Amino acid sequence: MREDFSNTALIVIDVQRAFEDEKWGTRNNLNAEENIQNLLKTWREKEYPIIHIQHLSDNDESIFHPSKQSSGFKDIAVPVKNETIFKKKVNSAFIGTGLENHLKENKIEKVVIVGLTTPHCVSTTTRMSGNLGFETYLVSDATAAFAIKGADNTYYSAEQIHNVSLATLDDEFATVLTTEELIEKLELNEKIQS
Repeated sequence: MREDFSNTALIVIDVQRAFEDEKWGTRNNLNAEENIQNLLKTWREKEYPIIHIQHLSDNDESIFHPSKQSSGFKDIAVPVKNETIFKKKVNSAFIGTGLENHLKENKIEKVVIVGLTTPHCVSTTTRMSGNLGFETYLVSDATAAFAIKGADNTYYSAEQIHNVSLATLDDEFATVLTTEELIEKLELNEKIQS
């Protein structure tokens, strides 16, 4: 990571009540929200930029439709005062939103990505962030996945999906690190700067 973190954006993706629905099945990393909350606290204390992404569906049957309470943010990730919110309809937070322009206009070259879920919106946004030239960091224990079945009906556990997703992103689209590793880097940077 570069020396200066002051203009590093924390991008919080889809931390919404819809992901509490039982339809999703088994999930890994049940501490993800706690880690996201810790990172939000750190960013707020340091007054670094925070960007919230909210998935809203046009389908009025969807639990992500704006008319449904489930489309709202989970309590741990409710935006406060001047924090930016972008609403999206697809997996990438860069498609159909002003995110890329916002980052460029604010001279933000470095982003830290957290949120839900690892193989979908988190992965897609991370890939695009790296492709667009942003120095991208993905926090492995501040995201989570659900178990899924493949096209051939093979069952993949939530942990398998999460780990493979991270492996396909690390060192190509982003640097993958833990909440603890990220906070240690921030603290080390502050010591160097002071």
